[in-house]
Amino acid sequence: MCGCNRKATGRYFSEFGMQSSQQTKAQQVDHRNRVTINDVGPRDGLQNQSKILTPAERVQLVRTLLAAGMDHVEVGAFVSPKAVPAMAGTAEVLAGLPNTSDEVLTVLIPNLRGYELATAAGAKSVCMVLYGSDGMTRANAQISREQAETATAEILQQARADGVRVTSAIAVAFECPYDGPVAQSLIGDITRRFLDLGSDELCIADTIGAANPQQVRALAASLVDEHGADRLSFHFHDTRALGVANVFAALECGIRKFDTSIAGLGGCPFANQSAIFALKILCPRAIAIAPLRTTAKISAHSPTRVMKASIS
Repeated sequence: MCGCNRKATGRYFSEFGMQSSQQTKAQQVDHRNRVTINDVGPRDGLQNQSKILTPAERVQLVRTLLAAGMDHVEVGAFVSPKAVPAMAGTAEVLAGLPNTSDEVLTVLIPNLRGYELATAAGAKSVCMVLYGSDGMTRANAQISREQAETATAEILQQARADGVRVTSAIAVAFECPYDGPVAQSLIGDITRRFLDLGSDELCIADTIGAANPQQVRALAASLVDEHGADRLSFHFHDTRALGVANVFAALECGIRKFDTSIAGLGGCPFANQSAIFALKILCPRAIAIAPLRTTAKISAHSPTRVMKASIS
């Protein structure tokens, strides 16, 4: 066990939340035992596929995920359509989705211009990517790691004025395909800086699936001990068949939000190693072992069949 002193209690997959608004001790315990699943399939899952879906097909996919019970979905990206053709037309995707407070629909942005396009299209939640290495930053964004951090700081300032939610995600937080292992002290420093700057969420991303449970436990314990778990999330891939074990290691340390991807699709087109998400069906099984609750009330009729039909 990690040294986080957070015990997992309660049933898993029960109806999430409590009806009373009073902040009782029982509610606080309930909050710690709920897990939020953020499906990034419509963005990370599609960006590396040879089959390009139309905006209308992507809207159908997102709506199917919402109907299946997902309430956190990453729906697209405002990036160069030349660099990532699968994300062209993300403004049309947003326009075709419900504009309610019941779901958190996030789009990825690479820079301030992407932020401007996203907010003009009505986005209320954005994800900006930070990096654990200079090599990955240059391959993915053609800038230095420090420049990416400067851009994110500027976006956070603007988003605060606009009332837009911001997730700051640290890519290659454990290992870079270009520069090798990443110093965990650096990840700690970046996390501290961007939580202090006002990030609503800080996501630790194992972009190429290089982490092992011992590494995850050490980093998660350190971050939770310093910052608490409320604004932290983790993003794992199953490249080495350790995705689910890594989820469980983070759960043990108090992390209660994870990215998943429909049908296990995903991977960065700018990383020179394949990376496959832990399947959506496996992440809840890891949560079940804890045992914990999930905020996603997933239907027995999985939307995976829709995805398979769409990309075939």
